[in-house]
Formats: sequence, structure tokens, C-alpha cells
Amino acid sequence: MGCGGGAAQPVMDIQVNPGFTAVFPFHFISNRDGNPEIYVMEIDGSRQTRLTFSRRSEFYATGSPDGKQVAFVSERDGNQEIYVMDIDGSKQRRLTFTKADEDSPRWSPDGQQLVFASRQSGSWDVYIMNADGSGQRRLTFSDADELNPQWSPDGKKIVFVSKDFDKKEIYSVRVDGRHPVNLTQHLASDWWPVWSPDGTKIAFITTRDTQQEIYVMKEDGLQPENLTHHPAKDYNPIWSPDGSYIAFLSDRDGEADLFVMGADGSVPRNLTRTPNARESDLMWLSDGKILFETDRDGNFELYLVDPDGSHPINLTQNPADEGRSLSYAHRSEEEFTKPVRKP
Repeated sequence: MGCGGGAAQPVMDIQVNPGFTAVFPFHFISNRDGNPEIYVMEIDGSRQTRLTFSRRSEFYATGSPDGKQVAFVSERDGNQEIYVMDIDGSKQRRLTFTKADEDSPRWSPDGQQLVFASRQSGSWDVYIMNADGSGQRRLTFSDADELNPQWSPDGKKIVFVSKDFDKKEIYSVRVDGRHPVNLTQHLASDWWPVWSPDGTKIAFITTRDTQQEIYVMKEDGLQPENLTHHPAKDYNPIWSPDGSYIAFLSDRDGEADLFVMGADGSVPRNLTRTPNARESDLMWLSDGKILFETDRDGNFELYLVDPDGSHPINLTQNPADEGRSLSYAHRSEEEFTKPVRKP
């Protein structure tokens, strides 16, 4: 199955979030030296090198579109703050200076700004700042928790999840904070919005059919469509770089397995088939391979697999737990009110 689609892209490019590209070497999180720190490796798993040296936890490393910088979250100064460093770990500098927690920094497609979540007002809100930390502005003003901000591929809008108690809705807002729009407007909960690479659609998770399903809607919230139609739990969709396929997690065959289906929901296939293990944190590379986290070897490791499920490769091969940038960046909204799972 040609899930990568189209002309082959250089292996040095990787789809981190819809509309974003990071350049290898690839950054990941490991507690192999005691506490969660940021490491770097090549895509074949070679040259694994530690970049941060803190007595506190470092997590959620996300590369800038030009591949020159990495934004990350650190607890080195007591609370969760956003930092940036050069791709080799040099010139580490703090961008936020608050007594509250910050989380989920994401680069704009042009690399000039970062969107992030902050608890400065008491609840989680969406903020934006320049890449050097200047010009910080609050975009959302609600008593609900506003979480998981995602840039549109054209950099003009941001989608996020608004969580009020157990009810979740997906909103969009312009980068100037104007015109917030509830895209889902449903009695059920809707969350985990993921832009298609061309910015015309948004995949998301919903409970509107009682069980947890994956839906897709137009970028303005119209024409929501159920893609999975299964009584099991289906969740955490990601798009292939060309937008033709969607990878997702499902427990329909036991524990969480990695599945791939057409962007219209057709021909879902289980790629991993590990009934006693859990797969998570999917990332689709531009050459068609899929990167994911799994505990099939007892601890959490990073694996690479072809889009047809063949040639699974353990990249990290370490007895410690290893995690990806998205282990923290795109975790479920419930986890924002719980201690962050550090690998």
C-alpha cells in the first residue's frame, strides 16, 4: 500500500505535526541517565547523544521548520517553562518567565512564532509569542481549559480544545486572537484536532456515537463524517504527508495497535498486531515510514515500521524508557490536569 504517496521526499525531512517539518537528527526523551532528558539520534538510531543536563525533567522537544532550533519544556527552574536551544543542544535559553506552568510549544510554519498553553490565568489558555520569547500574547479568555493548540498549515489559524469539566469542544481562532469559533458544537466530547496537510480538513476524536471514533470535518467544522464505525476505541489520528491516508491507534484487536486506513476511512489494517503491548505516539515520516512508541520489549522504545507493517526496527534499544516529542506535545487533554508522564 503506497501510504507515503507521491514523489519520494528526502529522508532528512519528517512530519512532526500537520504542516510542520523537522530536520534530522531527531530529538527524543529518555530517562536512561536518571531523569527525563533530551537526546538526539539519526533516523537509523545511530549517534544517540544527550543534549540537556538538568536535575529536573526536560520534555517535549520540537524542531523548528528550518531545523536549526529546538523548543522544549523544562522544570529546571521549578515549574514548567519553555526553552529553546540550537539543534546540537548549544545556546539553551529560557523564553517564558512565569510562576505558572507552560506546555506544548509549537512552531509556526514559518518558524517566526510559537504557540503554547499556559496556566498564567489559573486555567489553561492559549498564548502566542515570537521565536525569541518577545511579544507574548494571550489568545483565549475562557474559564475552561484551552489545550493542545495546533497551527494551520498556512499559519493563519490555530485550533485547540476547550475543556469544561468533562465536556470537550474543538475551536479555531485567528493568530491575532480574533473570531474564535466552536467547530464541533455537539453534546458529546470532541478532541485531538489534527489538520490535514493541505489545511482543508481536520481529523479528530469524538464520543458522539457512544463509542470513541475518529471523525473528519472541513476546516470550518462543516460536514463531520465518521471514518471508523467500530465498537472498539479508535483514537489519535495522524495524516500521511500527502493526506491520502490516516494512521491511528485502536484496541479492536486487544491492546492499542497501530492501524492505517484511507483518508475516507476505507480498508483499515492492523500494522503491528502486538496483543500484549501498547503502541502510541505516532509520527508519519515523509518517506512513508511510521515512527511510534511501544512497550513490546518490556520498556518503552521508539520503533520504525514500513506503511504496510513490514520491517519493524527498534531504534533506541535501551533498557530505559524512551519517548518522543509528541509524547508530551499531543497527549490527551485529560493529562493536562494530571502529572505529566515522564518516560
